[in-house]
Amino acid sequence: MVAAACAFAVAMCGTTLPTPLYDLYQQRLGFSELMITVIFAVYAVGVIAALLLFGQLSDHVGRRPVLLAGLALSALSAVCFLLTHGLPELFAGRALSGLSAGLFTGAGTVAVVELAPPRRRDAAVLIATIANLGGLGSGPLLAGLLAQFAPAPLHLVFLVDLALVAAAIVAVLLIPETVQVRRGMQLRPRGLRVPRQMRSTFVPAAMAGFAGFATLGLFTSVAPSFLSKVEGVQNHAVSGAVVCALFVGSTAGQLLMSRIGMRRALPLGCTVLVLGMAVIAGSLAVASLPLLVLGAVVAGAGQGLSFRAAVTAVAHDSPPEQRAEVTSALFVVLYVAISIPVVGVGALATAVGLRAAGLVFSGCVALLAAATAMLLLRPGGHDGEQPASTRT
Repeated sequence: MVAAACAFAVAMCGTTLPTPLYDLYQQRLGFSELMITVIFAVYAVGVIAALLLFGQLSDHVGRRPVLLAGLALSALSAVCFLLTHGLPELFAGRALSGLSAGLFTGAGTVAVVELAPPRRRDAAVLIATIANLGGLGSGPLLAGLLAQFAPAPLHLVFLVDLALVAAAIVAVLLIPETVQVRRGMQLRPRGLRVPRQMRSTFVPAAMAGFAGFATLGLFTSVAPSFLSKVEGVQNHAVSGAVVCALFVGSTAGQLLMSRIGMRRALPLGCTVLVLGMAVIAGSLAVASLPLLVLGAVVAGAGQGLSFRAAVTAVAHDSPPEQRAEVTSALFVVLYVAISIPVVGVGALATAVGLRAAGLVFSGCVALLAAATAMLLLRPGGHDGEQPASTRT
C-alpha cells in the first residue's frame, strides 16, 4: 500500500512541476497569459482522454501494468521539458503528463485501497487522496525552490523528477497484483458509465468536486502570473509555496472529514470554498500576498473536505468490477473543471486584464459553490450515508 501511494505521489508531482516555471517560459518564448492557460488545458485534455479511453483498463489487465505505463509517460513528459525550445515541446510535455495522470488517477487510487488490509480500507482511501493532492502540491514547491536557488531552473527540476520516477518504477514492480486478468478487452472511447443504483451518490459528489477543482486549476496555471503581475512578487520559490499552500489546505480538509462525516463534508466544503474565494478576491483587489496565502489555505480546506467525501462515497458504493471505471468517471468531471474555466480566465485576462479576470473567476466559483451547498442542504438533496441499494 505504501509503495503504491509513493508511486502515485511521484506521478502527480510531475504533473505540477511546470507551474512556477510558466513565467520563465513566457519570458523565453514570448507567449501571452491566454497561451499559458491553453498549455495547461492540453494537460487536462490528456487526462480526460486517458480516463475515457483507459479508465476501465486496469480492471482488465491489472493495476501494475497501468501504473508502469503511467510512470513511463511521466518520464517522457520530463524529457520533453528538458528538450524544450518552443511551444511544440511544451504542448507535448503537458499532453504526456495528462495521459500519465489520467492512467494513475483511477488505477492509483484503487490500487492503494486494494493493497490495504481489510480493516484499513477507510484509511487507505485517505492515503490515496493525500498521495494524489500531496504529490500535486509538492510539484510547485520543489520546482519553485530549485528555480530560485539552484542553477539551470528549466532543467534541473526535470532531472530530479526522472530520478524520482525511476524509484517509483522499482516500487511498482515490487507490489503484488490485485486483479485477475480478463480476456476480450477492447480499447475504445467510453462515456461516463455510472451504475444506476449509485447515481444518487455520484451526482452530488461530482457537483461539489467541480467547484473545488476549478480553484485547483486556477492556482496551478495562472497563480504565478497573479503573483508577479498583480501582487508584485517575482520570487519563484514564493510562487511555488503559494500553490503548495492550497494543497496543504486541501490535505487538512481531508483530515477533518473523518470528524465531520461524509454527510456534512460535501456542503460544508462548498461553504468553506465560498469563504476562500472571497478572501482570494480581496487579495487581488488590494494586492495583498498574505491575503492570497490565507485564501489559498481556506479554499484548499473546502476543496479537500468535498474531495475526500466524494472519493470516499464513490469508492465505497461502486461495484468491485467497475470501481476503477466509476472512479475515473468522477475524475473526468473534475478535470473538465480545471480546464474549461481556466482557459476562460486566460481569454478574459487578454481582454480586461489579469486582475479583473481573477475577480470574475473568484465570483463565479463562489456562486457555483454556494449553489451546490444549497442544493445539498435542501430536503432530499443529499441522502447521506445510506447504503447504495436503498437509494432512489
